[in-house]
This record gives sequence, structure tokens and C-alpha cells, in this order.
Amino acid sequence: MKTRILTRTILLVSFVSLFTDVASEMLYPVMPVYLTSIGFSVLLIGILEGIAEAVAGLSKGFFEQSSDVLQKRVPFVRAGYALSAVSKPMMALFTFPWWIFMARTIDRLGKGVRTGARDAILSDETIPENKGRVFGFHRSMDTVGAAIGPMLALLFLWFYPGQYKILFYLAFFPGLIAIGLTFFLKDRKNRPSAEIVKPGFLSFLKYWKRSAVPYRYLVAGLLVFALFNSSDAFLLLAIKSRHISDTGMISMYIFYNLVYALASYPLGAIADKIGLKTMLIAGLFLFAGVYICFGFISAIPGFVLLFFFYGIYAASTEGISKALISNISDKRDTATAIGFYTSFASIFSLLASSIAGVLWFAFGMKVMFMISGAGVLMAGIYFLVISKKLVQE
Repeated sequence: MKTRILTRTILLVSFVSLFTDVASEMLYPVMPVYLTSIGFSVLLIGILEGIAEAVAGLSKGFFEQSSDVLQKRVPFVRAGYALSAVSKPMMALFTFPWWIFMARTIDRLGKGVRTGARDAILSDETIPENKGRVFGFHRSMDTVGAAIGPMLALLFLWFYPGQYKILFYLAFFPGLIAIGLTFFLKDRKNRPSAEIVKPGFLSFLKYWKRSAVPYRYLVAGLLVFALFNSSDAFLLLAIKSRHISDTGMISMYIFYNLVYALASYPLGAIADKIGLKTMLIAGLFLFAGVYICFGFISAIPGFVLLFFFYGIYAASTEGISKALISNISDKRDTATAIGFYTSFASIFSLLASSIAGVLWFAFGMKVMFMISGAGVLMAGIYFLVISKKLVQE
């Protein structure tokens, strides 16, 4: 009997992510402009994002371990998406710095609460042979939302230029739809751990010692990659440095998300056939090539080509890496295993962006992109060398 790949639960989780990303990405391109308009300096914006990402990173491990201990997924998913939705109008309600810090932190905390539990639901709904397609489909739907959001923002600002506050209120509505969809999700009837011990905030760190050796090899390589994978904002800044308009910049970002969305499921299906490791390694080498070339491009056609390949890279690594982790880890530890990785990946990504900013400021854009590309190239070579140490997908 043929196993159904896209179950009702997978479709529901994917649509929840789609509507949440519509809300988030409506605001992503205008966030720096809005914060500047209410008096935030570039330094204060950097501190705000750093604190928010640190909270998200550290919270992921704690909440994902709690999800595994209780063997409950849906409450964490529902609470996480609710926090993110509520934070959107909060950003516009008041403009006091402490209030903005709180609202932004709540948004990132929501991501920390839901991420591992959501990925564990996806993993539980399928078999190892289909995880590339399942995680690829989810990333595809998520990224469709990431393309729709900026389109809606562009359309709104075309008719109402400068009305950023209204945009923050409007972003609450797709988030509200996402929350509503979570009430159709149901937990599987799994037994909680025999002895329920309330985990400490950092007790998820102990997972490293009891994790399987292949998991350690995999996560070590993924964290090296994260250390050189700076924020996509640097790609947008590179476009701006070539005197391309804001509309052109946002359009390029939309194009990238469309490529990412359209390629995620087909590449997931290919990964299931050729091996998740093979697809991940190919994606890392593609990233390295794009970054090394980025500092030398100045014309729009060149940027279009690079963003196309950047979308292909994202589609061949984002969902694939989580599918690999879920295959390597014990089923009862899926959320903890993903949470451990995503916690450190958030912190390493913050370091990556900080280092990239220093390199750009001190040595220029070309040097920053070349060093980042070379670092990811080393991560790809690492995976080629240790490939046999990872278990079969």
C-alpha cells in the first residue's frame, strides 16, 4: 500500500507557516526604515536584533526539550504562533524603546517556542524515505508566504507611502488566520517520559553528551556553516551599494523567495532519491559560489542570476538539514535534537552577522563576501570527508 506523503497534518502545519510568514515578511523590508523613523539609531537597531535573536536561540532548546518530555507538540506550536502574531501590532502601538524591545523579543520568543515542536510534528507524520519531500514542501509553503508578504507591503506602500504603522496592524490578520488553523491540529497519543522531570532552562545542553555520534558530526558541520552564513540583509545592502532603487531591492528579495518556494519540494524529492547528505553538500558548495561572486557583481542581470542560485541553495539545505537531524536522532528526542541545533545556530548566525559587519566596515564588501564563501566552502569539504560517518538516510 502506497504511503500518503502529504497528510492533513502536514498540510495544516504548512499553511500555518505560510500565513505567519506573510505577516512577518510584510514587515521585514520596512522594519529598519520604521525603526529609524521612530528614533532608533543603527547601533540601537543592532542591539535590538541581537537581544531578540539571543532570546530566540536560547529559548528553542528549552521549549523543544519540554515538548519531548511531555510528548506534546500542538500546545507549543499554538503558543509560539500566537506570540509572534500578537507582537506585530505591539510594534506600532507605542514607540518607547523598552516597548519596542519587548515586542520584538516576544516575536522571536514565539519562534523559539514553536520551531522544534513543529518540526517534530512533520517528522512524526512521515517515514525517513519521504522526509526530504515533507520538509521541502513545508519550506516551500513557508517561503510562498515570504514572497507574498513583501508583495503586499509594496502594494500598500504604493498607495499609502510612509504609513508604516498601519502596515504593522494589518500584519496581525494573517497571523490571526495562522493561530486559527492551529486549533485543527491534534497531538498523537504518545506517552510522556516515565518520570517527568521539569527541564531547567539550559538543561537541553546535556543532550550533546547522550546524542548519537553521527548527530554530533552533522551538527558540528552545520554550526561551522552557520558561523559564516550572515544575515540576508548584507545581500540587500550589496544591491543598495550599486545604487539600485528600493523597489528593485525588494523585488529581488521577492524573486529569491519565489525561487526558494518553487524549488523546495522538487529538490526534497530528489534528495530522497540521491540522499539527503548529497543534496546538503551540493547546497553548501552552491552557497560558497554565490557569495564569492557577490562582491564582483554590479548589474541587475548578475544579481538576478545570483539570487536565482541563492534560492536553489536555500531550497537544498534548509529543510534538508532538519530532515537529516530527525533521521539521525531518536524519535522521542526529535524536538530536543532540532532545538539543540537551532539554538546554537541562532547564536552562531548572530556572530556571523557581527563578524560580517566588521569585515565589511574594515576591509570592504568584496572581502566580507569572499571570506564568508571560503568558510562555507570548508564546511562543504568537511561534509565530504565525514560523509561515511553519518548514518544512512
